[in-house]
Amino acid sequence: MSNNTNLLAEVTEIAKKWLAPEFDEATRKQVQNLIDNDHDELIESFYRTLEFGTGGLRGIMGVGTNRMNIYTVGMATQGLCNYLIKNFPNEKQIKVVIARDCRNNGELFAQTAAGIFSANGFKVYLFDDLRPTPELSFAIRHFKCQSGIVLTASHNPKEYNGYKAYWNDGAQMIEPHDTNVIEEVEKITSIAQVKFGGPKENIEIIGHEIDQIYIDELKKLSLSPDAIAQNKDIKIVYTPIHGTGVKLTPMALKAFGFENITSVKEQSVVDGNFPTVISPNPENAEALQMAINKANEIGADLVMATDPDADRVGIAVRNNKNELVLLNGNQTAALLIYYLITKWHENGKLKGKEYIVKTIVTSELLIEIADKYKVASHDVLTGFKYIADIIEKKYGQETYIGGGEESYGFLAGEFVRDKDAIMACALIAETAAWAKSKGKSMYNLLIDIYAEFNLYYEGLVNVTKKGKAGAEEIEKMMHDYRTNAPTEINGSKVVLIKDYQLQVEKDIANATQKAINLPKSNVLQFFLADGTKISVRPSGTEPKIKFYFGVKTKLQSKSTYEAEMQALVNKISQVANSMKL
Repeated sequence: MSNNTNLLAEVTEIAKKWLAPEFDEATRKQVQNLIDNDHDELIESFYRTLEFGTGGLRGIMGVGTNRMNIYTVGMATQGLCNYLIKNFPNEKQIKVVIARDCRNNGELFAQTAAGIFSANGFKVYLFDDLRPTPELSFAIRHFKCQSGIVLTASHNPKEYNGYKAYWNDGAQMIEPHDTNVIEEVEKITSIAQVKFGGPKENIEIIGHEIDQIYIDELKKLSLSPDAIAQNKDIKIVYTPIHGTGVKLTPMALKAFGFENITSVKEQSVVDGNFPTVISPNPENAEALQMAINKANEIGADLVMATDPDADRVGIAVRNNKNELVLLNGNQTAALLIYYLITKWHENGKLKGKEYIVKTIVTSELLIEIADKYKVASHDVLTGFKYIADIIEKKYGQETYIGGGEESYGFLAGEFVRDKDAIMACALIAETAAWAKSKGKSMYNLLIDIYAEFNLYYEGLVNVTKKGKAGAEEIEKMMHDYRTNAPTEINGSKVVLIKDYQLQVEKDIANATQKAINLPKSNVLQFFLADGTKISVRPSGTEPKIKFYFGVKTKLQSKSTYEAEMQALVNKISQVANSMKL
């Protein structure tokens, strides 16, 4: 009890600083109400400072140091300004772009940040309304800006908002900029250090003209205009799940030539409360249910759903029983990469300097597809910023075809440097049109890919360990796997171990090892003799340790696809059980 009393006393002293005149009246009233009436919420709101991490800010909205509000956004923005001023001393005027998604307070936070950038003497390009995260990435490069931010909490619940910072290449920051910005943000310890409300003449409102330039670039990615012309009436159902894809996704599909697009009316209402879903996450089947219902009502061929900031997409296609089935991120990535590389080959665009990129936990099937056409492939750590880093390093020397991650993020082309669901929706629809021109459904195209290469299936098991004891348990699990690695799992020998923390790859069979040329990360991978891949990594944002499983087999017959796929699903359960998960 004494500990709680001491904590309350400490928190109350911090909260009282928010009663000072530099805070607005509404904030002061809310803080006073917490001090007087709600000590539990007071502690939650002030017991720590909301951390500006390598991905920026993300938190519950409200008053306090541990909440998303104009003051925590302001301190983050001032820290970013200070870092940009240090990094670009020779720029006549530093330039930034600001975008936001549909979340509550998004406009307020965007305008607050714009005023701070302006007060620091920056030129600010501020979108006139909500826009997808990938368009923010595009606009940074288009305007030759030094940085940009987007106010979004991705697929988090409605109580959240967030703040993601980008560098001049249009990608989220990586080392050294991410940690250096954090240091600058941490130096802002008082609201008095923040320059609020700069001159409006430094702020330029942008909108429809950038939409059109972005869509024009997107159209250049189209590889099968003839197939689209033949199948322009493919029935597509699309839902933005109340988010930023509401305008640009239908616009992109129409620009590609598709004419039969039905949007889910109830979910095309922009609303940061996401009233029709439990979670606005296209990885969750529930988030696509209204779209699937509409597709069944009208007999649609393809369902697509984008998350609130339109950087990730989930899809459903019809199986051989005419039922709509959801595809996972690995399956969608396989379809896209297969289509892109095949068409690059057919169109004579492969010159020997092309490549794809995937994250280390994404399906190895993508590498098999690339190998067939002698297209280089690269593995990167989890996080799309690492894919963007490869694109930037190879820009002008080699050509990026496409890439993705198992968590429903995809990108083709080089003019955007973050995952792009607008782009993905257009190319997924084009893949469907191309397949149809060959007399195939998307479902049968996927089976054909499995038949040509190998049948792959991937699954994820999250093990939650809460609190301090849980964190210690996760740390011990990683230590044990590292120091006492299994020699076999589920009856199959471990033949290769990749330790991204130690940056070492060990070939067990040949007793050799070599360096891993990627940034350090607390990830272990075990490759088994039967082709199974197991990746283990603690979550950076939740009290979880994640186990990614990939299994494969040779597909014996297209007619036995479903039975063989079910056997792989069962195998993942067996592997997890053998690891006592």
